Amino acid sequence: MAGLMDKAKHIVSDSVGSVKKPEASVKDVDLKGVNTSHVTYNAAVNVTNPYSVSVPIGEIRYNLKSSGSVIASGTVPDPGSLNGNCDTLLNVEIKVPHNVLVCLVKDIATDWDLDYELEVILVVDLPVIGNISIPVTSKGEIKLPSLSDYFNKSE
Repeated sequence: MAGLMDKAKHIVSDSVGSVKKPEASVKDVDLKGVNTSHVTYNAAVNVTNPYSVSVPIGEIRYNLKSSGSVIASGTVPDPGSLNGNCDTLLNVEIKVPHNVLVCLVKDIATDWDLDYELEVILVVDLPVIGNISIPVTSKGEIKLPSLSDYFNKSE
């Protein structure tokens, strides 16, 4: 009987392992806005849903790192659904307090941008399978706001 259960577990794990899953990539991280307490960046995350039906997203978790330190982290609860058989562009809003940017003066002073690593985890609810996590990592540079940004853009 134990052998039969082991075979059944193996078949199920092989079947679940071969099921197509949504795939994601970070397309862009850009300045969204500036106010007196923080700078807001927008991360555009493209997600491809291989299923013909929409799939609900439970949450989006993110960590924004620079110089090896986490400078912003958070969760976007209930961000909606992924449309069936197509790409969905998700906008993840990231707020970085000004005092954190001051701690990164060495990196910022050389070229007025922030070298970053963004980790995004999408938690989607697949029918029958349940919740799965889709990790995405992106590295790049984010342009920092100038004085004109404070006067031209506001939230």
